[in-house]
Amino acid sequence: METMIPAAVGAGLAVIGAGIGIGRIGGSAMEAIARQPEAASKIQTAMIIAAALIEGVALFGVVASLI
Repeated sequence: METMIPAAVGAGLAVIGAGIGIGRIGGSAMEAIARQPEAASKIQTAMIIAAALIEGVALFGVVASLI
């Protein structure tokens, strides 16, 4: 039982970090689209790819902390 607490903290930090990262990407993308609406599709594509990469790293962090 004692070893589960650090694992849970590590998993929680990975999830919080991913949430902050994706939030920053979304906010920055909205600002960029507001400045250049004609580039919305390129910005959206880059945002989705970056969010997917962050999700992958977060999943890896959760799995690694629970093993």
